[in-house]
Amino acid sequence: MFEFLVRKTASFKNDLLSGLTVALALVPEAVAFAFVAGVDPLVGLYAAFMVGLITSAIGGRPGMISGATGALAVVMVSLVAEHGVEYLFAAVVLMGIIQVGAGVLRLGKFIRLIPHPVMLGFVNGLAIIIFLAQLGQFKIAGEGGALQWLQGPALYLMLGLVALTMAIIYLLPKLTLAFPSALAAILVVTALVHGLNLDTRTVGDLASVAGGLPSFHLPVVALSWETFLIILPYSVILASVGLIESLMTLTLIDEVTETRGRGNRECIGQGVANVVTGFFGGMGGCAMIGQSIININSGGRGRLSGITAALCLLVFIVFASSLIEMIPLAALVGVMFMVVVGTFAWSSLRILHKIPLTDALVLVLVSAVTVFTDLAIAVGVGVIVSALVFAWQNARRIYSEISVDEKGTKTYRLNGPLFFGSVRSFHDQFTPAEDPDEVVIDFRGSRVCDHSGLEAVNSLTERYLGQGKKLRLQHLSAECRALLANAGSMIEVNVIEDPRYRVAVDELA
Repeated sequence: MFEFLVRKTASFKNDLLSGLTVALALVPEAVAFAFVAGVDPLVGLYAAFMVGLITSAIGGRPGMISGATGALAVVMVSLVAEHGVEYLFAAVVLMGIIQVGAGVLRLGKFIRLIPHPVMLGFVNGLAIIIFLAQLGQFKIAGEGGALQWLQGPALYLMLGLVALTMAIIYLLPKLTLAFPSALAAILVVTALVHGLNLDTRTVGDLASVAGGLPSFHLPVVALSWETFLIILPYSVILASVGLIESLMTLTLIDEVTETRGRGNRECIGQGVANVVTGFFGGMGGCAMIGQSIININSGGRGRLSGITAALCLLVFIVFASSLIEMIPLAALVGVMFMVVVGTFAWSSLRILHKIPLTDALVLVLVSAVTVFTDLAIAVGVGVIVSALVFAWQNARRIYSEISVDEKGTKTYRLNGPLFFGSVRSFHDQFTPAEDPDEVVIDFRGSRVCDHSGLEAVNSLTERYLGQGKKLRLQHLSAECRALLANAGSMIEVNVIEDPRYRVAVDELA
């Protein structure tokens, strides 16, 4: 994953040039995702501009690019089809409010709960999605408007230009890092196509990108409880998908740049961006892993790179649409194919037979679900499966070491976590009817993790109490002692240690 040459320091020039490169790559992506959502191309372009600008300025991850994405577009389709684009704008505003709330409540820290196999499945699934999205550029409208694959010379020319673009991106960094290889490839291929008058499709054949400045626009919807109930489910899903993709992209960029972004600040930045976008006629957006990788690999490390990309995109829309429409689609497809190569975790293929089978299955499962459904469902499935596997494995790890001292007191030295999954195994360790009158359970090597574990301890004490035997519990946590306070004088709690367990907090967020 991330096999390109990456600069480790930020510079003004690199940020400007990488921002320009990203802006060029944003145009066809934003137009394509607008078509997916069923809205005008300018709705996608305005979203790419506004979301990209605001998140770059106030978000928690310098160098990360945000804009209109396919993961959000597929959620918007039914809303636009059933209720119209104005309801989409309202849903985007509510989506942003929810995301700001997530940041204020510091929920960004929970990205840490996503296991590494889920992360690998996420990047592999996104790489596949990006690849499949580019295949649409190899189709043209045939008779009756039906799309059909390019054939003959047109196909060979397209493949040749894509290969040339990829070769320039791969080879140029080996010669110099002074100029972004992706931008160089786009300029060279564009010059070649128009210099030799080659017959191949350009951005202008996809859609017109000409337009004016976005203007303030209140969504034209009824301010009623009915409207709220219509947009709420979509807003919640959009907010969830947007935050998951943004925070996971943030984590990946953290790894490749060896820095740390601020998850909660990113939540707020994404939310503010979407609120503004909804009021200016944009379709909303989130972090874009493909464009973020292009930016990082082109040398964009600071906030200036994202701001430059957004402003250049606006310049393209308002002033230079005719020039942008001259860029061959083959050049942009080649750039995105290199993003696919850099995004896919090729190492995951080598380690599949070396990691636990359950982790390998989670990795493949998340990749497949990402491709066939959406990111939020894929991550949710991966986390749930990983959690169940973890619970099952730990449920079998509880055991006890038994000893009897010279006074006849029997001691169970418990080892392993006591939680809902291990309650049955915990009870199987003990034989109250056969044990002597004095029994000690030592929890030094164990930890009571949840309410089910606490109830299991309480139930066990009642079993011994019913046999008329004295039970002493050692090294229990304060939480467990509080629950057992009503067990009566037959239980002597002798706490040598009083562990306090806390959830890690995001100090920098």
